[in-house]
Amino acid sequence: MTVRRLIPALAVTALGALALSGCVAKSDAAATDALTVSSTASACDVSGDAATSGTLTFDVSNDGDDVTEFYLLAEDGLRIVGEVENIAPGTSRTLTLVAQPGDYFTVCKPGMTGDGVGRAAFTVSGDAVALTGEDAEQKQQAVDLYAAFVKDQVGQLVPAVSDFVAAYESGDDEAARTQFPQVRAYYERIEPVAEALGDLDPRIDYREVDAVAEGLDWTGFHRIEKDLWVPAEGALNADGETPAWQDWAPSTTEERAAYGDQLIADVQELYDYVHGEDFSAVLADQGIGGISNGAIALLDEVATGKIQGEEDWWSHTDLSDFAANVEGSKMAFSLVRDFAEAQGDDGAALADEIDGGYADLEAALAQYGSLDAGFVAYTELTDEDKRALTDLINALAEPLAQLTNTVLA
Repeated sequence: MTVRRLIPALAVTALGALALSGCVAKSDAAATDALTVSSTASACDVSGDAATSGTLTFDVSNDGDDVTEFYLLAEDGLRIVGEVENIAPGTSRTLTLVAQPGDYFTVCKPGMTGDGVGRAAFTVSGDAVALTGEDAEQKQQAVDLYAAFVKDQVGQLVPAVSDFVAAYESGDDEAARTQFPQVRAYYERIEPVAEALGDLDPRIDYREVDAVAEGLDWTGFHRIEKDLWVPAEGALNADGETPAWQDWAPSTTEERAAYGDQLIADVQELYDYVHGEDFSAVLADQGIGGISNGAIALLDEVATGKIQGEEDWWSHTDLSDFAANVEGSKMAFSLVRDFAEAQGDDGAALADEIDGGYADLEAALAQYGSLDAGFVAYTELTDEDKRALTDLINALAEPLAQLTNTVLA
């Protein structure tokens, strides 16, 4: 979250790991019998764990009691390369796509929330498949894949917030402190979506200094954060001037319940939005022009907040937010990378430069931990460490700023 609220159009892009469905000549696609998938409350049984590159079909049956989804994920387990959603109990849907050689994961998501069940490795072997489809079709597939990514992240955010709030409201602060950076990662990867919805992001993610400056009630993650990491005597707020205890006291049990319930309601509102027609319409209107702007917006989140250590002022978990913003930005770029490369040698060189920038930034972050294992407190970084990270952000931001004009050329 940054004080600046003028957010560019969202990013939507196309995975290099998977050719977009419908964009390959029939002669180039390997003939493969459909794989069957049985989704239940606790399992995602796929009839095979390997296939040959080319057109690939999954016939997904919902044999459980809740509406479900089926995903094919890239090797990093984060990027979605194909999905079908809203499969009602007792019904079936088909996912057809063109798979490139590589390592993937299959997973089902009963209830359309959480991180899914039955995640299993899936391998595609054979030769690479050339794209031959219409540009407009490929762009629409990119939009659809980005929409699926956002829905997946918000779908995981909902139960994670519920568990986090339960710990907070019950007074289990140790558990809540452990969950805090992990829960926020889902939000930080897709933060511009909420920032485009008026006062929803302020309710979920405003810092105290921002809420006070705009005369808003201070709620959300950072209000809860201040309860979980009680300010030390003499500590200042993020504005560097106001005493942390001025006009503030730890929340009562009743106040904790109110703040927790409000956060759950706000996250549910975000979930309802991204699963509704308005979100689909926004992405359709933005099209390819909004793709790289979303990647830039997330990197800006790092440059204007996280790198200053001002985001998570009390917990000092800024590096987790930093890493999640970078993941979301890279995800958006990965989906438009092919469109940049299609603009000739200059576009290909730009894409390679951006690839290198992300790789360098990720390698630097890895020195301090990971989202899974946790990062060191931001206060442990030296000024030299912060300058090095800032230099890497700036080095990536420069070519990334050229991406929109390139993909629109």
